[in-house]
Amino acid sequence: MAIYALDDWEPRIHPDAYVHPDATVIGRVTIGAGSTVWPQAVLRGDYGIIEIGERTSVQDGSIIHCTEQHATLIGSDCVLGHAVHVEGATVADHCLIGSGSVVLNGVVVEEGAVVGAGAVVSFGTRIPARAMALGVPARIREGHEVAPGTWKGNVERYVENGRRYRTGLRRLDG
Repeated sequence: MAIYALDDWEPRIHPDAYVHPDATVIGRVTIGAGSTVWPQAVLRGDYGIIEIGERTSVQDGSIIHCTEQHATLIGSDCVLGHAVHVEGATVADHCLIGSGSVVLNGVVVEEGAVVGAGAVVSFGTRIPARAMALGVPARIREGHEVAPGTWKGNVERYVENGRRYRTGLRRLDG
């Protein structure tokens, strides 16, 4: 895996987390126990901090960045789908950020909320707890509340997959 210090800033990765060898983690990044970071994901903590809670999955091709004004804080038991871009936002516990979505500076995604695949959440938007935000720009889907625990099976599957990869992944070409 590509883990880099930047100046005096070194990533802190819990020993029970799994970072794929083809992911990149730079600078002021903290990754909690049981979390997974998959191939081609980039977590770049150069202007500020990035914190990933416990049992959170950052899937393939995702970009997690921060700004000097806005840290990127992602809670526990979250699933960030493939090719997600989160920059300078706060994502609370138990959230799903759908594949290909963009969550920008100053956004707050409250506990248990969903950002749908391909959505773009504009600067400073607040997604209420258990709400679903869809579209470009993202809008709240009225009358729909995400049930608590909806993503629990997905979270558990990725924690287990991290364990499997830690012991079972073997490179065959070199």
